[in-house]
Amino acid sequence: MTEFKLPDIGEGIVECEVVEWRVQEGDDIVEDQPVVEVMTDKALVEITAPASGRVTRLHVAKGETARVHEPLFAYQAEGEAASEISERHAAEASSNHVETSSESSSPVAEGAAREFILPDIGEGIVECEIVEWRIQEGDAIAEDQPVVDVMTDKAMVEITAPESGRVSRLHVGKGETARVHAPLFAYVPDDAEAQRGAEQEASRAATAETTRTTPAPTKERRTEGERGKGQGAYGRIPASPAVRRLLRENDLRLEQVPGSGKDGRVLKGDVLAYLESGSTAGGEPVAAATETSSAAAGTRPAETRVEPLRGVRAAMAKRMVESASTIPHFQYGEEIDVTELLALRERLKPRAEAEEMRLTLMPFFMKALALAVEAYPILNSRLDAEAEEIHYLPHCNVGMAVDGKAGLMVPNVKHVEHRSLLEIASEVQRLTADARDGRVSQADLRDGTISISNIGALGGTYAAPIINAPEVAIVAIGKTQWLPRFDDNGEVVSRAIMTATWAGDHRLIDGGTIARFCNVWKGFLEDPETMLLELR
Repeated sequence: MTEFKLPDIGEGIVECEVVEWRVQEGDDIVEDQPVVEVMTDKALVEITAPASGRVTRLHVAKGETARVHEPLFAYQAEGEAASEISERHAAEASSNHVETSSESSSPVAEGAAREFILPDIGEGIVECEIVEWRIQEGDAIAEDQPVVDVMTDKAMVEITAPESGRVSRLHVGKGETARVHAPLFAYVPDDAEAQRGAEQEASRAATAETTRTTPAPTKERRTEGERGKGQGAYGRIPASPAVRRLLRENDLRLEQVPGSGKDGRVLKGDVLAYLESGSTAGGEPVAAATETSSAAAGTRPAETRVEPLRGVRAAMAKRMVESASTIPHFQYGEEIDVTELLALRERLKPRAEAEEMRLTLMPFFMKALALAVEAYPILNSRLDAEAEEIHYLPHCNVGMAVDGKAGLMVPNVKHVEHRSLLEIASEVQRLTADARDGRVSQADLRDGTISISNIGALGGTYAAPIINAPEVAIVAIGKTQWLPRFDDNGEVVSRAIMTATWAGDHRLIDGGTIARFCNVWKGFLEDPETMLLELR
């Protein structure tokens, strides 16, 4: 029997009211069938079945309150009943000589472990990649202790332990894909662990007593040494699907590789060691003549490294293809003299450092952008799905592209039009750190209205950026260079010149509009003190 725990519905919600059960105890269910409707303080949410089976118990009645990560209903998955019966029969057959002790300890050993179900991470995400396990099987865990880092197609998410206990099994390996509403790991709670320890001690005492009074049974089955080489208890060589795939890729048979695991199980390390040694089985070479000659020469043939496209990179690939193929891009470039802006920043840096903040040029770019948007709100709009309506957005949420640990992310600073430069600098510093660690929250990635890509930070001068849909404009900022320019008197002077390349959605923005908008933005950056006249 499997317990379905109420998943994390997002937005910090910790409980909800059960409005209507769509099933009753004893009903058959199929995967993704609507099971129950719950009401949060924001909306009505429909929860579906994680797998096919039969409902055995409803833990929370209609009208009562259900809590996140607590059991909502129990079900028996298809094939689970037969599996439980066969396991029970096998356990009874193998422990006849300690029948009384086994009957008392078996329920604890099998029933004490609880499954942790991967909760709903929000944003319609149905699967994620395991980036790093913080624990191992057998480790003790405390409530709210970080257990595993998972990567969705938007950000890195840290999952914590629901209660104290001991880890009994990790269901999904590092680098593999875990699905929402499926078991992620199993653990034994502290109270069950203590009970099981006491009953196991009693079981061992009963076993020792029985052994002293019962003659040794006649050996009927072959020992491990009498089985075929590397074969398990049933004449079959045990190996995981990943190991069998590795064998197929290298044209090897399972019988060729000596297994070092329990019951002769062939492990991945056994296969790799076998390939390294260049061994043969039954006179058959494990590698072609060219590989043998390479090994003799002390070199290994070059191999193509294959890496699956997952997480943030997969999401970026999908979004960029969609944006480039569905939005007609219009490019516009400009040079901006930021000499006065650099001087102003140097004067303000000590004040920012006193607040433990690093003042870069990005807060100035963002503030000037928000002010320019007030003159040309079309740059802060979006087109509806049917391309029939223009939606002018009430706030300017400026996104910034960050080359983070997990790939390119575009978190955004909310309500830039109402924030001071210090407040914007604080947000830029926080979002940059989170993005580089791959831990940007979903809220920081949502609702962006216009974006900035600072390629100049990496040394680039020009770029043709792709719009971050559903936004309608993005600007790529190049590096600042000290270049010769003529002043008002015709004299050659050294000025700090920065390039800016805009991309606009040509369905909404024409060349004249983006040029006039860029001139307003450029004016604030070239004479930054004029921004004071626009501040509220």
